[in-house]
Amino acid sequence: MISQKTREQLHKRLSRIEGQIRGLNRMVEAERPCIEILTQISSVQEALRGVGKIMMRNYLESCATKAIRSQNKKRTEETYKDIMEVIYKFAK
Repeated sequence: MISQKTREQLHKRLSRIEGQIRGLNRMVEAERPCIEILTQISSVQEALRGVGKIMMRNYLESCATKAIRSQNKKRTEETYKDIMEVIYKFAK
């Protein structure tokens, strides 16, 4: 579950990223120098990593914690497996 505050934070960041992507598209159309386009791509990637960090924190603090505290062995094992998988994906 995502809190209202986190949802607003994500929406704000994603809207900003959406604007960056539109700007990136305009840069390509305008045939801006490659280095400028690559710099903008790097900016977008960092912004997306920031969104990922927020979601990861939310998942660990609410979803995963709730599943582990449920003391349901099968659910806890699945949650640990999910945590390891998501950490692996973000560690690439």
